Amino acid sequence: MNSWPFPPNTREVQFDEKWAFVGKKEKHCNAKDPKDDERGDCWDHVAFDPEHRLVVSVIAGRRTIDHARWLVEDFHQRTGGRIMNLMTSDEHPAYPTAILEIYGVEQRREPTGKPGRPPKPVKVPPPELQYATVHKTRKKGRVVKVEARVVFGRVLAVLAALAVSLVSKVVNTFFLERHNGTDRNRNGRKARKTYCFSKAWSVHEAMTYFTMYSYNFCWCVRTLRVKARDGHWQERTPAMAAGLADHVWTLQEWLCFPGAQRDTARSRGGG
Repeated sequence: MNSWPFPPNTREVQFDEKWAFVGKKEKHCNAKDPKDDERGDCWDHVAFDPEHRLVVSVIAGRRTIDHARWLVEDFHQRTGGRIMNLMTSDEHPAYPTAILEIYGVEQRREPTGKPGRPPKPVKVPPPELQYATVHKTRKKGRVVKVEARVVFGRVLAVLAALAVSLVSKVVNTFFLERHNGTDRNRNGRKARKTYCFSKAWSVHEAMTYFTMYSYNFCWCVRTLRVKARDGHWQERTPAMAAGLADHVWTLQEWLCFPGAQRDTARSRGGG
């Protein structure tokens, strides 16, 4: 699988899922009704670059192991296969399996000395891979305690990654969770209580990718602005901060950018 020609300057990533629904909520769906196959809960599986506030990858669909694996695989492709300084997520059990499958290296197993075929090699995390999860303790629906747990790598290496991070001082998924609120505001069909929820699965997916990726190029983020030489503040989009664009794109510019130019142009559209 080929990597993107111009990967972003991403150094760390946060994985998380955002809930929404199509047609009706999952608890109201009938497993025996074929029409309900494309109704019910739909999750945005998102890989987010917290330093540049960039949505690197999005996979919309059921909250399954396959969708988590596709997300990690897509992120791996879009970032040129580089190993990040730090990976974090919630405790969704699909992520450790997916990360090991995509980023792991094969290690030969010692022969057992018994008759038969030699044991197959196993995948192990490379030494430079640092992945930690956020464990949240809730009481009466409120988070009362947050603990970090290192899954792959060493505690000291995770602390070293946090020391060079531009935004994170502790293991967290805060920046992606904050972006979830931004996306719910930009995409009214994902508000938690609304009459504007999606009625068709295909439209829901299309609007998911539209709002997520246009945000990268067309939405200025206040915390990304920098001071210019003349003393004025220069507004920047996530794509500008991540080295994918040199100006704020208009929505028309983003929509009309030919996909065929993505291999030859320095700035490319998301999606």
